[in-house]
Amino acid sequence: MTEGLLWGMPVIGYLFLAGVGAGAMTVSASMYLRGGSETRGMHVDTARYGAFLAPIPIMVGCGLLIFELGSFEVGNWLKWLNLYKVINLSPMSIGTWLLTVTIGVSVVYAYTYVHNAPGLPDDRRYALRRALSWAAVPLGVATAVYTGILLGAMPSRPFWNSPILALLFLVSSLSTGVAVILLARALIHRKDADSGAERHFEKSGYILTASDTLLIGFEIMVIFLFLMFGYLTVGDVKEAVQVVLAGGSLATLFWLGFVVIGLVVPVLVELYYVMPKLLYHREYVAPRGVEIVVSVVVLFGGFLLRYIVVIAGQITGPVGV
Repeated sequence: MTEGLLWGMPVIGYLFLAGVGAGAMTVSASMYLRGGSETRGMHVDTARYGAFLAPIPIMVGCGLLIFELGSFEVGNWLKWLNLYKVINLSPMSIGTWLLTVTIGVSVVYAYTYVHNAPGLPDDRRYALRRALSWAAVPLGVATAVYTGILLGAMPSRPFWNSPILALLFLVSSLSTGVAVILLARALIHRKDADSGAERHFEKSGYILTASDTLLIGFEIMVIFLFLMFGYLTVGDVKEAVQVVLAGGSLATLFWLGFVVIGLVVPVLVELYYVMPKLLYHREYVAPRGVEIVVSVVVLFGGFLLRYIVVIAGQITGPVGV
């Protein structure tokens, strides 16, 4: 469906990967600060996963965006550097500098989790990690919001022209950030003979799963607001949102693929394991296979959201401004 469209898979991939990386960095730093900036323990172990994961998708996503700008064509290898020549309040200029700073902070932040990091003794490493954690949270949120603002700043595309789109991308980024951390934990963790370490692992799994449950619930509410805003708005915006409503060309993909499979199914599974702990204080035990499948489904839903939004905005526009 992306054939013949101005923005295709590179832009969709950028929006998704940048959102995942920003979400992972935000969740990691938040988890670390929640633990009182401890030097070891459950919060640090969980934050480490997010710290190591965050820079990779952001950098790959930015690479896809550079590819979309034509910088990988022969003779245009350094074309992307032109983005740094203009400094103003345009979305592209703000985004260029925001992503550059975010990548730099995420890389250094990840380095503080490297054991016996060269040139960084423990006392300096912990102090730097704490300082970067406070910077990583707003930077991660700003990057996630920016992916929505980049589209919402185009009034000629009525489907994108919604103040709720940035909030939707933010919540989705945080949810996919939690999901990628849960996925990494489930794939990498090996059962420890130390029962205390295992309890810490299960407790952190509960915290992450419960957080993702809340985020998905909030995302469903934001989706409702996004659709209501478009449906109750007269003119081009109301017509544009019809593409994902009953009878629209993207309706099945949106409701079945994104809403049902990408949101409702994982939140119901997560509630099944979270509610006994929350209501009856029972032990939280989620099979590793369940954590892997649910995390993959959440990530699939996050990708599908960007895919639908990018495609819908192009097949329903442009209009005169």
